[in-house]
Amino acid sequence: MASIKDVAAEAGVSVATVSRVLNDHPSVSTDARARVLAAVETLGYRPNAVARSLRTDQTRTLGLVISDVLNPYFTELARSVEEEARALGYSVIIGNADERPELQDHHVRTLLDRRIDGLLVSPTDGGSPLMLDAARAGTPMVFVDRWIPGVDVPVVRADGRAAVRDLVAHLHGLGHRRLAIIAGPAATTTGSERVEAFRDAMAEYGLPLPDAYIGQGDFQADSGRRVTEGFLELAEPPEVVFAADNLMALGALDAVRARGLRIPDDIALAAFDDIRWFVHTDPPITAIAQPTGELGRAAVRALVDRIEGRPPQSVTLPARLVVRRSCGESAPQEPSPATNRRQP
Repeated sequence: MASIKDVAAEAGVSVATVSRVLNDHPSVSTDARARVLAAVETLGYRPNAVARSLRTDQTRTLGLVISDVLNPYFTELARSVEEEARALGYSVIIGNADERPELQDHHVRTLLDRRIDGLLVSPTDGGSPLMLDAARAGTPMVFVDRWIPGVDVPVVRADGRAAVRDLVAHLHGLGHRRLAIIAGPAATTTGSERVEAFRDAMAEYGLPLPDAYIGQGDFQADSGRRVTEGFLELAEPPEVVFAADNLMALGALDAVRARGLRIPDDIALAAFDDIRWFVHTDPPITAIAQPTGELGRAAVRALVDRIEGRPPQSVTLPARLVVRRSCGESAPQEPSPATNRRQP
């Protein structure tokens, strides 16, 4: 394997000149720079990333802490983050918080110890002293999907309020009046925002939302199953269950089928966070889709702007309602799953 000395000899320059070229130092002449780059190409030289980081205090590495790697939404988000980072010359190290604040902080601490250049986080709650300290210390950081209110960090997220209103309007138009929600944890911004949006939309359409129709979940399938079982035990069960994320929707689906009930004949089901699987269920599930791929790419661009000295921008993108057949629709209006992969 070629060394930096080999490159210097091939180009007819000093090792120091090669180092300046590799670090994009402006003091090198155009001719010398061209000879060094030609030698690098001829010899197939690859700088040692660790050694370079010791000299430049950069590792060209980003950290990503996601809430739950088993959630297809976050899997797709992580993939788009990795693709965009690679396109911009960065690598990504991923930590899975598993919806546990203490595990989230473990990953954040480990990534900071590894001297990453910047951090992308989807917070599991809003009270992590470690992340607050990191943000106040000036660590390049971007919140993606979820955020911590009051912390001066760029946020890249989807706004689902209009889509939730569209869903309630859609269900109202189908004749449904008893709508229930499996809410996400109130400690997360997405958990509280989605239930508030649902409550506001219900009020707009003059629909009651009794406490018995608000079930507390945790963005995990087991909670969706448990809450739905409780709904089905009510003297007057809801006509529709709206799960505030995809895993809770799958848990709700399990609970309905375990009772021998049929969707949508006996009870309807809708979900926040569309996933590829929803088109393959019987019937396909009506869902609110987030622009997942766009969110991941925008988050990386915002973080790289922050790292490279450009002013980063927060980004809010709209979610959208995808109508299928799980709420009594006669035919799907939007058959494609909510994916936002970069087109070739």
